[in-house]
Formats: sequence, C-alpha cells, structure tokens
Amino acid sequence: MAVAALVTWLLTAVGGFVMLGVWIARGGRRTSRFSPGLIFGHFALAAAGLVVWIVYLLAGIDALAWVALVLLVPVALLGFAMFARWIPAYRSRTAVAGGPGATGTAGPAERHFPVVIVAGHGLLAVVTVVLVLLTALGMGGG
Repeated sequence: MAVAALVTWLLTAVGGFVMLGVWIARGGRRTSRFSPGLIFGHFALAAAGLVVWIVYLLAGIDALAWVALVLLVPVALLGFAMFARWIPAYRSRTAVAGGPGATGTAGPAERHFPVVIVAGHGLLAVVTVVLVLLTALGMGGG
C-alpha cells in the first residue's frame, strides 16, 4: 500500500504541475484569485511530504509515515481553499463564454484549468491521503 501511495502521490503531482503551468501561462498572479502564497505553499508542502514519503519507503522508519501524513493535512486544506476559489471562476467561464467547452482568454488564470485535471488531481489527492493514513496505521500489508 505504501508504494501505491507513492504512485498516486506522483500522479497527483503531475496534475498539479499541469495546473501550475496553465496558471503561469495565463498570467498567474497578475490575473488570479489565488495568491502566490496559496499556490506555492500548497506545492511546497506537498513536495516536502513526497520527499518524506520517499525517505520513509527507503528507510522504513514508521515515524516518517506519520510526518508525511501530518504534512498532507495543510496540503489538503490549501487544496480545498483553491478548489473553493476555482468553482466561481469555472462557473463564470461557462456562463460568460457560452458553455463548458469555452476557454476565452479573459478572467483569472485558474479559469483555464481543465476540469478533468482538477477532478483527477482532487480524486488522486484523496486516495493518496487515505493510502498514507492506512500505511501509517500499519494496515499496508507487507
């Protein structure tokens, strides 16, 4: 289960990098409702947690699994904050531009996040947290 958590964490990171790339390409802090601190705080804590998780996998020190889980708590909270701010931007995109497939150039950078990436990132993040929790609790199997 620990390796599955690593895989889901890495896939979650890929989705995050896609959204970060869109955010930067579409004007980032100039146009966004997301502060750079929110974006990069989420990123930095998630990256730190991933590094701790990799060290846990290599060293087998159980306390590191708990440290990674504790790091995931603010990552999740920051992610929920961004999701809550993204919903109005997405709704305004569909209302103003004429439908779910519309991608006009105006508006905040996060308006241009692909819905499938947002949904996949969130779903994989939840799965990652659950797998990390189960591993930390010793329910990971071997």
